[in-house]
Amino acid sequence: MAAVQKVLIIGGGFAGMSAAILLRRAAIDVDLVEIDAGWRSYGAGITINGASLRALGVVGVLRDVVVQGYCADSVALCAADGRQLALLPTPRLAGSDVPGGGGIMRPILARILAEATRAAGARVRLGCSFTQIVVRDDEVEVRFTDHTTARYDLVIGADGLSSAVRKQLFPASPAPRYTGQGVWRAVLPRPASLTHPIMFLGAHLKVGFNPVSQSEMYSFLTEDRVSKTYIEEEQLLPQFSELLGEFPAPLVVEARRQLGPQSRIVYRPLESLLVPAPWHRGRVLLIGDAAHATTPHLAAGAGMGIEDAIVIAEELQSHGSIARSLEQFQKRRFERCRLVVENSVRLGEIERTGGSQEEHARLMRESMMALAGPI
Repeated sequence: MAAVQKVLIIGGGFAGMSAAILLRRAAIDVDLVEIDAGWRSYGAGITINGASLRALGVVGVLRDVVVQGYCADSVALCAADGRQLALLPTPRLAGSDVPGGGGIMRPILARILAEATRAAGARVRLGCSFTQIVVRDDEVEVRFTDHTTARYDLVIGADGLSSAVRKQLFPASPAPRYTGQGVWRAVLPRPASLTHPIMFLGAHLKVGFNPVSQSEMYSFLTEDRVSKTYIEEEQLLPQFSELLGEFPAPLVVEARRQLGPQSRIVYRPLESLLVPAPWHRGRVLLIGDAAHATTPHLAAGAGMGIEDAIVIAEELQSHGSIARSLEQFQKRRFERCRLVVENSVRLGEIERTGGSQEEHARLMRESMMALAGPI
């Protein structure tokens, strides 16, 4: 008899949905609870690096992502005036027929994974979370907000940066740390000339554009802010437009001209988190942002959570012991996730302090090479 027959996943984001799909493929019984009754995914576009495309291929949704998003080779780094500083290669990690990177609208990726989660046979309960988790030697008892109780062989906390699972079972864990930057995002028409991601490095700002479909691109801009601030909705458009005004590059100038209420501008402070190992307490495991939240500088946050799902599914199938599976999961994941979190934070520091653009380009290149390695 398998060590794991029934698993609860708390959180229906990218990591949680990927885990549900892969565990069902392994014939494990899966419940997934998601506190948002609408199972919504907020935000604009999302950049997907080659390692993340590879991970989506393992999950089984890569073709849908390629068709409904936009994939391309290479990433250009430019000065604020548009002069190209470097062209970073993006190895085709997901297959010779799949470009080395891509982009997609976040709600579209969420829909693709949600449909695959249901199709895999996971039992999904929306508008539901837990009130108590009781960890025993041979099981985990969970009491839910709908007043039901169930028992599981393993519970996976995939409930994000503000994880309630982490707060209850890992009370000594550090809190997410504000990094001194915020990120702006917006959706704009894609000019035919934009065929791969491009970033412009200013003195203290970085703006980038990434195609997310045949007709749209999304813009992202990192800005220094001393304190963790939230922007009122009526201020999003004028403030974002003003920030873009610091870049004379023609592509940025044209993007600024096209900004309007239809641009779906959002802003959020950037925080990072790396929970010390181990990420499990008995039969409860943290994955994704609940364990290792990163800033978006390497476009790897979502991909790292999806990789977590791949690895825990593999390890549960490889060992007759849950303890052994969790031990091996931790060995495979910690250093890779640490690299992403710490290098992303360092890239932000370079941007905030007006550091070396050459170091920025080198660190991006080295990080992308490391992520190209096996999961």
